[in-house]
This record gives sequence, C-alpha cells and structure tokens, in this order.
Amino acid sequence: MPSTPSGPPDLTPRRTAGRASPGRERAAARAPRRQRLLALALVTFAAVAVALIIVVTGTGGSARHASAGTSAKPTPPSSKRAAAKTSQSSFAVGLRVLRFVDTSRTIPLPDGSSEPRTLVTYVRYPATGGVAGTDLPSAPPARADGPFPLVIFGHGFAVTPALYRRLLQSWARAGYVVAAPAFPLENANAPGGPDESDLTNQPADMSFVISQMLAADRAGSGPLAGLIDPAHIAATGQSDGGDTALAVAYNSRFRDPRVGATVILSGAEMPGVAGFTFPAGSPPLLATQGTADTVNPPGLTTEFFETARRPKYLLQLLGAEHLPPYSDQQPQLQIVERVTIAFLDAYLKHRGGALRGLGSLAGSGGAATLMADP
Repeated sequence: MPSTPSGPPDLTPRRTAGRASPGRERAAARAPRRQRLLALALVTFAAVAVALIIVVTGTGGSARHASAGTSAKPTPPSSKRAAAKTSQSSFAVGLRVLRFVDTSRTIPLPDGSSEPRTLVTYVRYPATGGVAGTDLPSAPPARADGPFPLVIFGHGFAVTPALYRRLLQSWARAGYVVAAPAFPLENANAPGGPDESDLTNQPADMSFVISQMLAADRAGSGPLAGLIDPAHIAATGQSDGGDTALAVAYNSRFRDPRVGATVILSGAEMPGVAGFTFPAGSPPLLATQGTADTVNPPGLTTEFFETARRPKYLLQLLGAEHLPPYSDQQPQLQIVERVTIAFLDAYLKHRGGALRGLGSLAGSGGAATLMADP
C-alpha cells in the first residue's frame, strides 16, 4: 500500500546546469565541455508547494528493467482505451508529486552502501478550475475530458525538473499528463553530487516511470485513476534527458514499444552506446536545437536527425544557447511551447490539421526556423 512521507525532498536546483558529455564525443574532448557547462549560471526557482507524495515500490512495473547494458522491453498495453474526448483547448494545471521506488535496482551512496533507485516524479495534469499560470497542488483532475496522452520528460545534468516548469505546464494546460522524474544520480541534489556516469541507467528509469504511471491509471482509485490514455505516450527530454528519451525511442538496447512520439530538446545519442538503428516504424521525431549551443553543438542533433526515419521535424532556435530556450528565454520558449504542442497534438491526439501552419508557429521574428520531413 502506498504511504505518505512527512514531506518531500527539496529538489530546487542549486547547482550549475546542463550536460557535460553529449553525443559521440571522444573522451578527451568531454572534459573541456564539462568545464564550460559548470561555468553556466543557473536560474533559481522558488520551491514548488507539494500537497501529496505517494511511495510506490516495484520491480519494474509491467516489465523487467535491468541495469545499464541490458535490454528493457516492456509489454505494450493489452487493451486500448477510447481516444481522449478533450473538448477544451486549455486547462488548469494540477500538480502531484509521486515517489516511485524501483526495488529491482540500486544506486551507490557516498558511504559505500546502496539503496533502491527512487524517482521523485512531478506529475502535472489537466485539472478543473480557472486556467492560471501556476501549478495547483492536488487540484481535481479534469477526468470528464480525458483520458489524456502521457508525456514523460527527462531533465538535464545537474538540474531538476523545476527548471522546465513553464514548458511542462504548457503541455499539461494543452491536455497532457506530464510526468517529470528527478533522476537518482544526475539531479542537482544527488547524494555525493551529480554523477553523469549514471546516464546509461536512465532509459530504464524512464520506462519504469511509464509503467508506474500506467499502474496508477489502472488503479481503482487515486488521483490518476482513469486519467491516462495508455495507447498514446511520448518520451521527451532536454540535454542528458534528451539523450535518455532518444535511447528509449530509438536504441535497440533500451527501446520501449509503448512510446509513440519523441521530442528531443538539445539532446544527442549517448556517448559510447551503440544500437541507435532508427528502424522502420520508429516513433515520429521532433528535434529542437539552439544554433549557439556550445554544450550540445548543433552537429550532434544533425547526426541523429539525418539518420532518423520520417516523419521528422527539426526546430532550430537561431542564436539560442543550451538551457534558456527551455526555461525562460523569450520568444524562444513560446516558440518551443507552440511547436511541441502542435507536434504532440498531431501524433498523440491525431488531430487533423494540427501541423498546418507549423512553419509560421516557428518563424516568430526571425528567432527560429523549421525543417519538416513528414
């Protein structure tokens, strides 16, 4: 049975942000990039008020999730619920913080001991009430307008999901359940400090969170019961979280067949990890990249984008760097919000015409360009 701890861990970002070793770089080239990354200033956010934390223990949900180097192959949903009835175009944003514990895998602690992999997950969802620019902790879900597609989001190295709050809110406001876990060893407050060597364990984390979210949806009661459309799921992420989502969607070792669309924000193929095959029938891809990004240079996005199958889209943010377009930089953040929502509406909600005028959504004042290969 789930239990409720006395209070949530403080996951407000305190460290420098981003990622240190994207793509297929040589090891010698990665140290200078890490130094540039750690020199970036981090936007500090106020702590998010939390109304509920639920502890869920599991051994991999509906599938077995092994540690890095093994293949995680979850079982697709056995039954498909009717497509979402979403009649509103904008919802209030509810917030729940769930604590998922994967007892089948562990993390090392600084004192030499270990503990199960725990994923504190910020879940935003369409809620009833007036539309506002803030999260509404424990707000009643807009269940009558659901079920809603599920979007899993992975954060970058040495930050937390709080950095991307505005972007994640925009997705929930548009009619998506958005789950953003804090990765156990890469988040800003990881025990002993963020450790990027744990990156290859994160695809299994993302699949585990998908399993736990679907289990919460199938539950007879609870805040998420009956709220999620299990047949329509997207994997998304920024920087190292983008690497993670890319692996979950397209890597033969980590592919999760439940994922039906992918949004990669300044991400790359995991360094030193083979198996990015992009087979026929792969999920549709939207890649976003800042042209002035020195942490994840544009060439790393171009590398996987050129290999990917159609349909695929590349949003280039002209003159943008690594983190600001996904946190608070305007008009770039607004462009990212509009284009990602149109993409998700087209490939998860199957809304005819959702991609019509996509180029005009991107082309705001010469701040971005869009390459489409539908």
